[in-house]
Amino acid sequence: MKPASADDLLPDELAALMHFYAEAGISWLLEDHAVDRFAELSAPASPQTGSGAPASAGETRAVGSAERPARVVAGGPVPPVAVPDAEAVESARGLAAAAATAGDLIAAVGGFAGCNLKFSARHTVFAAGNLSARFIVAGGLPAAEDDREGAPFSGAPGRILERMVACAGFDPAELLMLNVIPWRTPGDRAPTVREVEICAPFARRLIELVRPDAVLVLGNLAVRILSGETKGGIHAMRGTWFDLSVGETPSRGFATFHPEEMVATPACKRLAWLDMLRFRASVDGLAHPMD
Repeated sequence: MKPASADDLLPDELAALMHFYAEAGISWLLEDHAVDRFAELSAPASPQTGSGAPASAGETRAVGSAERPARVVAGGPVPPVAVPDAEAVESARGLAAAAATAGDLIAAVGGFAGCNLKFSARHTVFAAGNLSARFIVAGGLPAAEDDREGAPFSGAPGRILERMVACAGFDPAELLMLNVIPWRTPGDRAPTVREVEICAPFARRLIELVRPDAVLVLGNLAVRILSGETKGGIHAMRGTWFDLSVGETPSRGFATFHPEEMVATPACKRLAWLDMLRFRASVDGLAHPMD
């Protein structure tokens, strides 16, 4: 049986296929027939004649049907993409330190072009909610649904988190949602050490500017970045408090599972709920019944 080509697919089927490729981290598609890109690049340019002659200094020319921009050759030179390096790390640290308010910082992160992750993601998904929040809920990095919606904790994991904080008695108006890494990684891979070094100053500075009573830290990645602990994992640290390294402002974090882990492993829900009750009791100055 001959495989179906793109011409055989309905528009909805083609859109679903392209979406699948994007979610899988594919960024380059092969053509039906082989093309020698090296030959295209080495071919001499066609001489310009007639209306194709270069314009004199100060002269402008409209582009109409008789004259169109040259087609960009696939495989040819492309604009440079930011490569994480020490200079990018210093740039991120300086940008974070220069932000005087949480709003300024969020705007600065949205305009920051020093991290390669920004160019493969659809949206910058950094922070959303009350910038004077009593509590910050911090996750690791955006998932596919977050990247599509442009908001942290979207989709099924977001609904689980929403129900949990509501049942624990938290008002959404007193929460600020945060992703320590503001951009989704290609194929949802783990961020590199350099990418973490670039992005972490933004999250730490936001916590420092908001000055919440406490930070609920969700998942292994966020816990490791904000605690500075590289040996322990979320299973060792969940249900416990730790000090956050966010400058001169003292702040504390409380670790538990990320809602994505609860979706993947439903058995985590019970433990996460006990953690949530312990967190609620602690911030209210009460003794948790399990303590």
